[in-house]
Amino acid sequence: MASLSTQSVTDVHHWNESLFSFKTTRDQSLKFENGHFLMLGLEVEGKPLMRAYSIASPNYGDELEFLSIKVADGALTSRLQNIKVGDEVFVSSKPTGTLVVDHLLEGRNLYLISTGTGLAPFISIIQDPDVYERFDNVILTHGVRYASELAYQNFINEQLPENEFFGEDVKKKLIYYPTVTREEFKTQGRLTQLMSSGKMFTDIGLEKPNPDTDRFMICGSPSMLKDTCQILNDWGFEESRQGIKGHYVIERAFVE
Repeated sequence: MASLSTQSVTDVHHWNESLFSFKTTRDQSLKFENGHFLMLGLEVEGKPLMRAYSIASPNYGDELEFLSIKVADGALTSRLQNIKVGDEVFVSSKPTGTLVVDHLLEGRNLYLISTGTGLAPFISIIQDPDVYERFDNVILTHGVRYASELAYQNFINEQLPENEFFGEDVKKKLIYYPTVTREEFKTQGRLTQLMSSGKMFTDIGLEKPNPDTDRFMICGSPSMLKDTCQILNDWGFEESRQGIKGHYVIERAFVE
């Protein structure tokens, strides 16, 4: 297929028994915005089997990075979870998606609300120096069942603040707020509950969000998206649609 390129796997990292990430080579001709997703896949029975994957690497990176769940009977992930360095994958040449900062109105605080592998596009966005220029605070939330699913913790807490170009902005502006639902952890509960009760905002030392100053980007399960959008709508926020800038954006493309 003309719209697909073949890329080599350069790194694979298994976070736990249900979650892994991997890196591939990147065509120099591929251009994307931080927050975009691509179609990615493998050849199965002589044909490309493709699924949507958010790009976790920044748009200036030399490689592409993706985060994936492992599904034993998943048509693609049952195979993809076994990839090794040197294997080849198909990558589409047309990145797309609505989860981009330029779809948001100007604001002071940017909330990145994610559950599970919905974290992936935000790993790209928190590596965008322009995001720190535009916002006073960037709040990265990640809701998971078990602490072992909190991928990229070390990168967020240790490596990113030492970035030679924008590490100082990260130290001043990035707030990381992970939460776990099924075991003991410093913060427990669903993100939607923590938002509704106001606990999230008390914990991070910010006032309850309002449409004048706060912007949201949301990526996760369909139920989480629905519930979070309802909370924001009740608070007077409006979603960006059809190219019209809004108070929040969501992404509807998922793996499997």
